[in-house]
Amino acid sequence: MRRIFCSLALLSLAASAQAKDVSCNIESDYDLTINDQSVILTRESGTPKWIVIRGDRLFVDDRWVALDKEDRQRIADFDRGTREIMPLAREIGRDAASIAFTALGEVAAGFSNDPADTRAKLDKARKKIDARLAQSITANRFDGRDLGEGIGQAVSEVVPLVIGDIVGGAVRAALSGDTQRLEQMEGLDKQIEARIEPRAKELEVRAERLCTKMEALDRLDNALAYRLPGGAALDLLRMKPEADPGSEK
Repeated sequence: MRRIFCSLALLSLAASAQAKDVSCNIESDYDLTINDQSVILTRESGTPKWIVIRGDRLFVDDRWVALDKEDRQRIADFDRGTREIMPLAREIGRDAASIAFTALGEVAAGFSNDPADTRAKLDKARKKIDARLAQSITANRFDGRDLGEGIGQAVSEVVPLVIGDIVGGAVRAALSGDTQRLEQMEGLDKQIEARIEPRAKELEVRAERLCTKMEALDRLDNALAYRLPGGAALDLLRMKPEADPGSEK
């Protein structure tokens, strides 16, 4: 599974924390780039490797292909719809990171022995994620693999440090007999939930809107009458099959 579109589930992670799971069950073999003229889909292996959508025109590998009137309209709608989801994906990614770090920062700083130091660690990790978001999600580019690696790296660096600060605060509270602080730490999950719930609910709505737009693109793709030289469908996007709950032990 390539990094076009299918990493949108990562962007809706914070939204899904509070209500139902929000994920776009759509995947693609292609990477995506957009410029002022074209929507460009590429992949390292498979046929075709290069697809260009420019308005109502379609370029496949080495030539512009002939489309009937209905397919030209579908391709034009796919071009427009793809451009519409890019800013929405960018906003969701930024807000998801903001929600996570705001909640973690408020709670961790409240229980650490050195709140200022804890906040400094979180600020450093947040700047790394902001930089990776700016690099991975722009007005004309969505690189989910790069985004996932960047967030994973920043989180893996900061979480052990923050947990250490919280545990250190717990040990200090226990040794000093600070029962009030210990009681507060027992309800840590509820405190995090209370802090992120309003923003997560709002983010969930936008994540669902993004998934709806993705599903509309998939329907356009499925409806194309155009076929590759061997008779196969273009298959720019596809719905992932739902996991069978009974298959998991």
